[in-house]
Amino acid sequence: MTKYIILTTIAVVSFTGCTNPMNSISTPTFKQQGYQKPSTTKSENYHNTMMEVALSTKDDVKYNKVELDTPEKKAWFKDLMFRLWDRQITRNQFMAEGLAKYPTHKYEFAFVANGFQKRS
Repeated sequence: MTKYIILTTIAVVSFTGCTNPMNSISTPTFKQQGYQKPSTTKSENYHNTMMEVALSTKDDVKYNKVELDTPEKKAWFKDLMFRLWDRQITRNQFMAEGLAKYPTHKYEFAFVANGFQKRS
């Protein structure tokens, strides 16, 4: 019986030697990035791509315009499209954010996302 107690104690001690103590775990630190205004070239490239996508909506009879009737809504949509174009968010994130505000415009958000993918 004492052999089992000694073997169990040795096994427990050997397992604790393999683990890291809690105070040696380092927590990664992330540097918070502030907003940086895009360069002139980047802004022009985005604007050109955005205009191409916007003009292509006129050729699609199934596309229903998203009502952006306030400056806040227009700024939100422009920011959302820029983040997609700049690859700050994925296509799925773009769709999710858009549909959260405009749940009946799934086709339109997919159309815009596809338009940006074709032109990037």
